[in-house]
Amino acid sequence: MTGASARAGCADVVAEARSWIGTPYVHQASCKGAGADCLGLVRGVWRAVVGPEPVKLPAYTPDWSEAARDEALLRGAGLYLDAVSDAQPGDVLLFRMRDGAVAKHLGILSVASDSPAFVHAYSGHAVVESPLSAPWQRRVVGTFRFPQANPRDPQHKR
Repeated sequence: MTGASARAGCADVVAEARSWIGTPYVHQASCKGAGADCLGLVRGVWRAVVGPEPVKLPAYTPDWSEAARDEALLRGAGLYLDAVSDAQPGDVLLFRMRDGAVAKHLGILSVASDSPAFVHAYSGHAVVESPLSAPWQRRVVGTFRFPQANPRDPQHKR
């Protein structure tokens, strides 16, 4: 996406992510208003702005295969989202919560400025919009962009 269409697409992603705010945190869920985890939020936004999900996800554990040191979430993000280096509102942020641990948290950048913010499903709470403070920024290990969206076209493919 370029120019005005890119801005509109980004605005659509942010608006959709914010529409999930208040959805309770529920592991493996992806239902606006009823329950979502961080991946469920991203999946729900995908369905709204891109179209049907590209794959059916298997069950996953809250530790994201940390014991096996399997970077499943990072690998999956790279398969279905476009890696970018210039984070903009609407981009998906992938976090590594501890040094040496696997990446296992996602959020959607909602504000890119001197006071950045992101929308994410926060374990034990709900989908919230939080400041992207220095401690969060240090944990970002990947930034990804949704492919061009056309949810009204059932034949839409990436």
